Amino acid sequence: MKPISLLLFLLLAFCSFGQNELVDMADLSTEFEYEIRYATEDNFIGEVLYDCPRCLLRKEVAEALLKANQYFCEKGYKIKLYDCYRPLDIQKKMWAKVPRPTYVANPYGKGSIHNKGAAVDITLVTLDGCYVEMGTDYDYFGIEAHIDNYGFSEDILANRKLLMDGMKKFGFNTIRSEWWHFSFRRNRSYPTLNDPLPCDD
Repeated sequence: MKPISLLLFLLLAFCSFGQNELVDMADLSTEFEYEIRYATEDNFIGEVLYDCPRCLLRKEVAEALLKANQYFCEKGYKIKLYDCYRPLDIQKKMWAKVPRPTYVANPYGKGSIHNKGAAVDITLVTLDGCYVEMGTDYDYFGIEAHIDNYGFSEDILANRKLLMDGMKKFGFNTIRSEWWHFSFRRNRSYPTLNDPLPCDD
């Protein structure tokens, strides 16, 4: 490969690693519910962290999430989105507030899969948007939120199982401490990003 061609190739490859590789879920479907908590003060930090309530994901991850939502819709539910792509600088603010890797990924280590645009924080609601009980609120830091905690009613355990089993069918993994968090399995090739959310579009 000629030097100029190699330079152009590397430049294009570098550019492709930014938000050009992220898609907005609102552009792909109207069948999701949204409550992007970090665009409000209603979160564990207690302050607005995002300038706008947008859900951006890697294209491959977004396509898998669309399939998962269709699966839930056929069962009478739909996905409510709490968080998607999260810039690394926001992860650092979270870590400064709660430096506990059980609940907040260390941004100075591997960071969060959210920082790659390959993880979602979600719950289920009915097709009419009604609340589905999962045992704790989103971002509850305690053993009650752990997926191996079975000290709940049969209805709550069934709701959690429906959510987890459905997401696993479409390539998402759980983490032990958060029933709401799902990371796309094939995420190792995605770089960590720190681009701000595109709030002026």
